[in-house]
Amino acid sequence: MQNENKLLQQVTGIPISDYAYDLPDERIAKYPLAERDQSKLLVWKDGQIRDEQFRNLSSCLPDQSLLIFNNTKVIRARLHFQKETGAKIEIFCLDPHEPSDYQIAFQTTTSCIWKCMIGNQKKWKGEKLRKTIWIDETDIEFCAEQSDPEKDKSLIRFSWNNPNFEFSRIIEQAGSLPIPPYLNRETEQSDLERYQTVYSKIKGSVAAPTAGLHFTEEVFNQLSREGHEMAELTLHVGAGTFQPVKSHTLSGHDMHAEHLAINRDFLNQLIHHPGKKIAVGTTSVRTLESLYWLGVQVNRNPEIDISDLIVSQWEAYQENECRLFANDSIQSLISLMDRHHTDFLSASTRIIIAPGYTFRIVDGLITNFHQPQSTLLLLISAYLGDEWRRIYDHALAKDYRFLSYGDSNLYLKI
Repeated sequence: MQNENKLLQQVTGIPISDYAYDLPDERIAKYPLAERDQSKLLVWKDGQIRDEQFRNLSSCLPDQSLLIFNNTKVIRARLHFQKETGAKIEIFCLDPHEPSDYQIAFQTTTSCIWKCMIGNQKKWKGEKLRKTIWIDETDIEFCAEQSDPEKDKSLIRFSWNNPNFEFSRIIEQAGSLPIPPYLNRETEQSDLERYQTVYSKIKGSVAAPTAGLHFTEEVFNQLSREGHEMAELTLHVGAGTFQPVKSHTLSGHDMHAEHLAINRDFLNQLIHHPGKKIAVGTTSVRTLESLYWLGVQVNRNPEIDISDLIVSQWEAYQENECRLFANDSIQSLISLMDRHHTDFLSASTRIIIAPGYTFRIVDGLITNFHQPQSTLLLLISAYLGDEWRRIYDHALAKDYRFLSYGDSNLYLKI
């Protein structure tokens, strides 16, 4: 326990200033390339760096790799209303509250409640906001009001006057896609396609898993021809992914909760696949490593209720000496699903992966370049150690494009 507490103190005491680097605005890719797979690919393998093209990804991977993708889809989460006084109110949908299940929330036909961020909140005195939208040549009154302003002003009840349309259709028509704030521009028509991966399926994210933006059908075909396999999980990316760490040390940062979902076939594939497990994006990394810690919880308490499954922010550092093998942890989750007679598992995670973390499932990762002083850069450093700075210096010197619409990396310890 003393060693575990020492590790926790070490991680929470990490100075965020150690993860700063100079990123000129002109190096931030404001728009994607014309072709997704024409981006550069920086390959780091056991300390060696080489420059590639993303379309050649399959030849850069270890034999029989299992690539793991986050199939979440970005929703049009930014909703704009205008009061009768002319004041503009922006409502940014974060997570469904009532009903709390994403799929059920999108299927509601009269009203639902979401946890939201409010722009220009001081101008909103609690009155019901209204706007008219049109779907299939039908005009619909779409309304927003504070669900319980005395207790929580971030809970917003949405309602509409036509039960023939589900909330998924309403928000698709009424909202706009929330591209990253550091792009310093409004969402454009091209973003509706290019700020989604070609394999996005499950609605719920407010930010794209951007490492996946480089993949095309041609890349997938080449991966299959080379003997690599693919698997999918779901993690709905929250707005916190855009937030740099503002505290002096990591202890002052409150990691946002995100919702994950997997099925039995995915867990069986994790256990039985013989090759390296390559996470596509930091969201896939967080999900895979969270699954390990969820399995640890079940292994220690087989009677745990599925609804109680959540990975806390510092859990991995309090339990770092855990010697449960990855496959045994995953098998514990399968056994839990057996006991509950389900093929699906949902949970929440606030895991923060920072230097000092021991990776349990992920062997390698594909990712973009990340903002200075961000939790995503800390995750990269947890995998690479101090090598992250040499890699980023190389990328800046070689004219790589940075952040969401920028170029990509493949990191491998083989």
